[in-house]
Amino acid sequence: MRNYLSEGSYWRQDCKKTELLFGIIKSIAYPVLAGWLFYRSIWGIIALIPFGLWQFFRFRKNLTEKKKQEFLKMFREMMLTLSSLLNTGYSVENALKEAGKELGLMFGKKSKIMVELAIMRQKLRVRVPAEQVLQEFADNTDMEDVSNFVTIFAAAKRSGGDMCAIIGDSVKQISDKMDVKREIATVLAAKQYEFQVMTWVPFGIIGYMSLSFPEFMSSLYGNILGIGVMTLCFVLYISAYWLGLKIINIEV
Repeated sequence: MRNYLSEGSYWRQDCKKTELLFGIIKSIAYPVLAGWLFYRSIWGIIALIPFGLWQFFRFRKNLTEKKKQEFLKMFREMMLTLSSLLNTGYSVENALKEAGKELGLMFGKKSKIMVELAIMRQKLRVRVPAEQVLQEFADNTDMEDVSNFVTIFAAAKRSGGDMCAIIGDSVKQISDKMDVKREIATVLAAKQYEFQVMTWVPFGIIGYMSLSFPEFMSSLYGNILGIGVMTLCFVLYISAYWLGLKIINIEV
């Protein structure tokens, strides 16, 4: 069983350093900006470090999810390529070996699917059964669509089923699921943009009030009552932010 720290580690290997650096900068900016605007204190910034860490873990989770969706597109093309090769008379083992030639032109030799195919070819060279190779591939990716495909694929191979029909059905199911996700993303795109803008509005309001009415805002800093009021405002902000994430994040 995976623990929290190891969850998603397989996909984090594909995250670029520049992507992670952007996430780190963004995660640092949140507590620094919030701590200064809400408390005007270094202690306020320190107190909001957990908020910054939460932002980084959320950023990294979204990034790994993006990598998964990119891989799923590659996997769909892999299945189409396997189906084409099997139709021309290739065995499963040879089809897995040959699939890399076409996929390499489509996605590049350093793409995730090419790395996985290279591992599978290496295992096939040392006589590891194709069913085991595919099962280990599914275990590595830990994706429901891949696991379902491999389970059905291996069962059909052992029983002598119609491999081409099985692959075709799997491709159709994954394609339908991806199409639904794309439609949902299209519908929610404007709302997600609005949500991102709205998350910065409270910071803008406080910044504007601090510049335009410094005497009024000064009463909210450096005293127990002011700290309590600003803490309540920040808790309400976090609650609304969390609720907004739940609304715009729809899983298919």
